[in-house]
Formats: sequence, C-alpha cells, structure tokens
Amino acid sequence: MKFLHTMVRVTDLDASLDFYCNKLGLIEQDRYDSEEGRFSLIFLGAAENPESQIELTHNWDPEPYNGGRNFGHLAYEVDDIYALCQSLKDSGVTINRPPRDGHMAFVRSPDGISVELLQKDGSLPAQEPWASMENTGEW
Repeated sequence: MKFLHTMVRVTDLDASLDFYCNKLGLIEQDRYDSEEGRFSLIFLGAAENPESQIELTHNWDPEPYNGGRNFGHLAYEVDDIYALCQSLKDSGVTINRPPRDGHMAFVRSPDGISVELLQKDGSLPAQEPWASMENTGEW
C-alpha cells in the first residue's frame, strides 16, 4: 500500500494557495479543472517528497463547510520549526500551538484545517519567545 494524497475542501482557492504554497512552501504538482463538474483539483507536494500530496478540492459554486477540525490534521517535517513559525506568524497565520518544546507546532489554514509541524531530526533547544507562549488550545 502506498500513501497517495489527502483531500481538503477549500472555500477560497486564492487564500488556500497563498497559505499552502507561498507561506508553507508546498509546490503545485498538478491541476485539474472540470467545467462540467464545476470544480478544481489542485495537487500540492513538498520539494523533499513531492509524491506525498495534498489535494485541494475547490467547488466553484459556494458551499458552506463547517468544522475544519472534523478533518483532523496534516503533518509536515520541517528543517527549522522556529524560523518557519516566525515566518508564518509574520504572514498573519494563526499559531494554535507554538513550538515551545522545539519539536512540534500546530498552525491553522484559511479553512480551519490544523497543520502539524514537526522538527526534523528531533527537537531544537527551547527558544524565546516560543518557550513561554500559551496555546490557544484549538488543535
């Protein structure tokens, strides 16, 4: 068995692509637009392992999606959890669980999906201001 992708429904494609590509650093691998079905599928992957993908599904006709938390979360291994979280925070991304321990953080996508960030090769030493930050408890 081989993992192929995880699908996440998105309401604002531009905001989602900005989050996943520009802020998180994923790369668009493939795109399929269906005029007849009125939807787009965009497949994104990390440069280090493009075969493990996330599929953004965007239905062209507005449709309410509640409870992004019902999905669970996506998880990515990162080279420097502190630098990435600072960059995301500076870009206006919500940090639900800061990387206080130098190992794990959770951030939120525009559609309320939790994204877990795990430090590559173990944990970095605790670092301020992250070490003393509170959780929002939303992950």
